[in-house]
Amino acid sequence: MRLFHPLAFVLVILPSLVNASVTVYHQVPFTDSTTTTSAASANYTGAAAYDPTVLTPPPVPAGLTTQFGIQLSSSSATVQNLSIPQKGSFLGFSIEFTVVNQIFGVNATYLQVPFLNLMALLRERAGEVHIRVGGNTQETAVLVDSLPGGVMITKEHGSITDVTATPTLLYTAEVIYTMANISALVNTKWFLGIPFNDTSNLRLGIAEVSEAVLSGPGYLLGFQVGNEPDLYAAHEVRPSTYAPSDYFNDFGILAAAVNNDNNIPVKNNLVAPSITGQWIPESVWDTGLVETYSSSLGALAVEHYPTDNCYATYGIGSPVIPQDVFQNFLTHASGISIIAPYLNSTSYAQATGKPFIMMETNTASCGGLPGISDSFGATLWALDYGLQMAYSNFSGAMLHVGGQDVYYNPFTPPPTNESSYHQWTIGSVFYSAIFIAEAFGPSGNAQIVDLQANTDSMYTPAYAIYENGAPVRLVLVNYISDPSGASAYTTTISIGGSAIGQSNATPAQIQVKYLAAPSVSEKYNITWAGQTFGGTFQSDGRLTGSENVQTINCDQSSNTCQVTVPAPGAALVFLSSNAYAESGNPSTQTFSTTAVTKTANTARVDPSVLATSNGMSGATWELGSTSKGDTGAGLRNSLSVVSVVGAAMLSTGMLCTWFWS
Repeated sequence: MRLFHPLAFVLVILPSLVNASVTVYHQVPFTDSTTTTSAASANYTGAAAYDPTVLTPPPVPAGLTTQFGIQLSSSSATVQNLSIPQKGSFLGFSIEFTVVNQIFGVNATYLQVPFLNLMALLRERAGEVHIRVGGNTQETAVLVDSLPGGVMITKEHGSITDVTATPTLLYTAEVIYTMANISALVNTKWFLGIPFNDTSNLRLGIAEVSEAVLSGPGYLLGFQVGNEPDLYAAHEVRPSTYAPSDYFNDFGILAAAVNNDNNIPVKNNLVAPSITGQWIPESVWDTGLVETYSSSLGALAVEHYPTDNCYATYGIGSPVIPQDVFQNFLTHASGISIIAPYLNSTSYAQATGKPFIMMETNTASCGGLPGISDSFGATLWALDYGLQMAYSNFSGAMLHVGGQDVYYNPFTPPPTNESSYHQWTIGSVFYSAIFIAEAFGPSGNAQIVDLQANTDSMYTPAYAIYENGAPVRLVLVNYISDPSGASAYTTTISIGGSAIGQSNATPAQIQVKYLAAPSVSEKYNITWAGQTFGGTFQSDGRLTGSENVQTINCDQSSNTCQVTVPAPGAALVFLSSNAYAESGNPSTQTFSTTAVTKTANTARVDPSVLATSNGMSGATWELGSTSKGDTGAGLRNSLSVVSVVGAAMLSTGMLCTWFWS
């Protein structure tokens, strides 16, 4: 078995696109199936991840209050309902097992640099990044010694019995080494799932290898015991009578197997029950699961989506029309209602000393909803929902990531056959993750409270964040979409003051970062402090543009600061220079590569030279084969330019980390 240790590996970067305004010197294939258009998408037949559907924003509600005050206590000792301490890594990602080779890289040697860049953005703000690898495919995953062609993962579409048509997944230990090398670079920490489809033939290999490779450096968070077991009966992978008591028994079988396996040294990092809502959590707690297996449990978890698109995907349930439900995501009430069934469980988790995690969530199950899941409305929704979970004493949440056939991805690599000329597409909810990372910062001591601002308006939620007893940051959200600007609001902030029997504590100035877009329907013209990831196929994982952080002078004589929030938009207010320095002013490491995957037809010329060239007479050309190795390959005279700058190219550089055999 290989153990994680120093020895060099190199990284592959996906192409950087240089945009030309007049002449195209490199032809994108005519069969490019994921090209999008700004037109209506009624006839769109490409991948869901690039669906151009744009919805109509809801009308501006009547009777909005656009001027209101926010009074903050200068000490957390007087703040009621303050949350448990939270980490900047609170909002992480749940990555479907089947797509790890697309997102992480080909193997532990060749990693996806855009993914590393994205994780580095979060690491520099939050200190670490939490990722769960799993989903439906974790249940049928089988660890094998090797696979044809040296790949680390493949699907086996054999006998499929469940209604979601989940294939058997074959993978090698290379997946775990790949995760370890990513962790060494960007401090990612991982949840995985032990296959649970057959408790009479448990497959503990993923736990054995992960403990050996990830646990020592501190990269392993735990193992899920079952993914959505309350859906097992509906998916026909358990009897129709399968109930919480049956899950209790199955969990006990796995816990005993782990305790008896000497190759799994850590015995207390199992995660349960990861149910979706078909069972209420209390029905599982009532079995005595937590008390009986407390020594085996590292965390309690659930999974939840507020709605679904399963009818469109699998013909299950009822149709959902995105335009009809768009407004449901554009209100503070959404997050509150999603979390309400779990408030008893978060209290129960605290009483039992276990963290409570939303292990998988997003806008809608079965791939999300076109025009909603990839919109700026979803950005604001995920931000507010994430903060509401933190306020309600969840200890973390994971936004789900699928393949090309889903709408809600925080990030999507291009299809493999288009990776030579397309970059990554960064989804709208990734901006939510950056915002929350900065809002909580890396201290691990951030405590949050829902301020119920503006007379508890559902359109203008606000949160205060305290660290070490003092207010450090403020989050202001505006769900209204109003291009006239009339629905932007201004809040007057006071810290301390005679009104609450405290000394004035409003600072002389504050810093503000804005999350902004022209409309809640916007897909790609989204900015965080003036920077963006761009549109479809445009990102290498780094923010582009100049950062714009507003400095606002306060009136200390009146103990007030005024902040205006656009409609739509959100503001992160840093209440001290230390708070801004801690998480708002990161210096992010980025990555390059020493390896290229295109080794033929790589000659290049400056496009400005080629654009003004008259070429040569075709009469003197002698055309031969273009096949590699053919003696007649290429042009036999002086024509040597076969690909150029202005098309997609690979950059080079050096980066190393280590493992041994």
